[in-house]
Amino acid sequence: MTLQDLRIVFMGTPEFAVASLDALVQAGCNIIGVITAPDKPAGRGMQLTQSAVKKYAVEKGLYTLQPEKLKNPEFLAELKGLNADIQVVVAFRMLPEIVWSMPPMGTINVHGSLLPQYRGAAPINWAIINGETETGVTTFKLQHAIDTGDILLQQTMPIPEDATVGDVHDAMKEIGAATLVKTMQGLAEGSIKEVPQEIGYKVQDSSNEVLEIDNSNPSDSPLTINHSLKHAPKIFTETCAIDWKKSTAEIHNLIRGLSPYPAAFTMLNGKKLKIFSSKKEIVQHNQATGLVVTDSKTYLKFSCNDGFVHVLDMQLEGKKRLLIDEFLRGYRA
Repeated sequence: MTLQDLRIVFMGTPEFAVASLDALVQAGCNIIGVITAPDKPAGRGMQLTQSAVKKYAVEKGLYTLQPEKLKNPEFLAELKGLNADIQVVVAFRMLPEIVWSMPPMGTINVHGSLLPQYRGAAPINWAIINGETETGVTTFKLQHAIDTGDILLQQTMPIPEDATVGDVHDAMKEIGAATLVKTMQGLAEGSIKEVPQEIGYKVQDSSNEVLEIDNSNPSDSPLTINHSLKHAPKIFTETCAIDWKKSTAEIHNLIRGLSPYPAAFTMLNGKKLKIFSSKKEIVQHNQATGLVVTDSKTYLKFSCNDGFVHVLDMQLEGKKRLLIDEFLRGYRA
C-alpha cells in the first residue's frame, strides 16, 4: 500500500492542526473527510466564526463535518460511511472509543512532547515552565488512557534558553507536520513498529535516521531519558500567578512558559500586570521579595530570592500591551 492509497479522516481545530493537514494534502494523501469544531460566535459582533481547520478545508474543497457531540448517532453513521482506513487527530477534543476505534488501522495522534513525558493538555507550557532544554513531538496510537498509546515515531527539537510557548509552538507545528507525514508513510508501507510507552521509544534523530531505543538499556540511547515522568495538566489561573519567593530562573521560566497566552501575572498598584517577556538579574540583595524597583525611565523589576526579574513586555489591567520603556513614560510609582 502507498501513502496515497490510505483513506484518511483528519480531526483538528486550531492553527496548529492546519500545518499537519496541509502537510498531508501536499504529500498527496487522500483526505476523505475533515472533522472540526462547530462554528462559534466571536468578536464584538458575535458573528459565527469558522475554526482554522474549517477555513483550510473549505479552501481546499475537503468534505467537512462539524458535530456538536461525537456520540451523536447521525454523526457516527456519517463517519462510518466514509469508510476510512485510518484517522488522524491533531489538537482536537477527546474522542470516545466508538470514534477512535472505528477505522481498521486505528487513530493516530500528534502530541507536543516526547511521550511518555508530559502527558496531558499543556505539554509545551510545562516543558518550558520546568526549564527543559529539549522537547519534541510524538505520533502514537490512541487507546483508552489519555496519551498512553503505542508510540510510532518521535522527533526531538531544542528549546532555546529564552524561547516562549509561542516560539516553540510555531516551530513544533512544522516539525509535527513533517513527523506525521513520515509516520503515515511508514504505516502505509508497513515499516513502522508500534512500541508500547513502558517498553521503549522510536526516535527520529536530526539525521532523519529512525532509531529504536530500548529503555531497559538507556546507555544505548543518543538521548538522555528521564524515567521520572512529568505531567502536563491544564493551565489554570492559579498556575499563572507569580510567586516572588521563587528563584529568578523559576519565575523567568514561568513567564516564558505562559507567553503569549494565558500569560503569567502579578499585581502592581492594585491592578493585574501580565508579563510576556522578562530577563534575569542574579544578585545578592536584602530587599523583601516582590518589591518593585524602577528608575521610572528604562527598567522595572521585581525582587525575588536570588536577584531580580526585569519586566520587558507587559500589559497592565485595562491598558494595551506595551514594552517597558513605553509603559514607564506614563507610569508613576
